[in-house]
Amino acid sequence: MRISAEPISAFYCHCADCRAANGAAYVGVALYPSSAVEVVAGTVATYAIRNLPRSFCPSCGARMFARVPDDDITGIVAERLPEGAFHADFHVHCREAIAPVRDALPHYEALPPAFGGDERTVDW
Repeated sequence: MRISAEPISAFYCHCADCRAANGAAYVGVALYPSSAVEVVAGTVATYAIRNLPRSFCPSCGARMFARVPDDDITGIVAERLPEGAFHADFHVHCREAIAPVRDALPHYEALPPAFGGDERTVDW
């Protein structure tokens, strides 16, 4: 995969969809313009648990990215980024968290204002 832009945002997601898709309590995601994300080798397969199409490597099963429908945004799973490239700004969907994380980042109940949500946060 080749990425030709800086991330728009980076965060940890605690929603049930991300948890199920990644088999984890939460997942790191970095958002990029879709036009800046290119698969340069191999192929990807796509599936959806709810409605977000997620792409993975059909050979090894590694989760790769999710392209947001009707938007020019692609969320790349943090583990697919070069070491040291992921720096989260906040946590989202924390009201759904099954393993609360205590750190200095903001913990939004759902989504932050920049993503159409509001300022409500949780404090575990």
